Amino acid sequence: MRNRFDSQLKTLNDNMITMGALCETAIAKAIKALKNNDAKLAKEAIEDDSEVDQMESDIERMCLRLLLQQQPVAKDLRQISSALKMITDMERIGDQASDIAEIVTTSDLRDEVHNSHIDRMAQATIGMVSMAIDAYVKRDLDIAQNVFDSDDTVDELFIKIRNDLIEQVQISKNPVQGEHIMDILMIAKYLERIGDHATNIAGWVRFAVTGQHGKTAL
Repeated sequence: MRNRFDSQLKTLNDNMITMGALCETAIAKAIKALKNNDAKLAKEAIEDDSEVDQMESDIERMCLRLLLQQQPVAKDLRQISSALKMITDMERIGDQASDIAEIVTTSDLRDEVHNSHIDRMAQATIGMVSMAIDAYVKRDLDIAQNVFDSDDTVDELFIKIRNDLIEQVQISKNPVQGEHIMDILMIAKYLERIGDHATNIAGWVRFAVTGQHGKTAL
């Protein structure tokens, strides 16, 4: 019985890794589409969100079956309950990557991206998601802590981008440029939220390993 349960936990783990990798891919596609004004790639990122949504449903059903059909011990219970929480954050990451891609399909923002810190923020955010998934795979609290630390960097970049864009709006005489600046601000906000979700995932990794949830290192 335990061997079968362990096999099911491994399948759960593999599916979580796949879902996390899909989220990373969706963000990377959305940002590349933004930098290159690539509508085709943006549509691919939007389509990836549907696959992320389906994986959330599949993993949720798997977790509930494990909880109902087995009698997991405390450590296993933490792993399963953490997975249930994490897939919600991953699904929202997929949503926000899709939101960024939607903006790309209607606006050419290459000049604004070049003149802002948005690419730096995007790379930092993608790194957070990657680290959060890596922390889950390895059950590594040090990597989880790196995610927490990186969140401060992303938040600081958002504030800097926001302040720079507000200043540009105030001096801009071009309505189209003003709209583009606001689009960039929205993208920065989506990236900030993705960073928050990556931080949540790292927090649930910490819970799975230690039974404690939060940013503070042990």
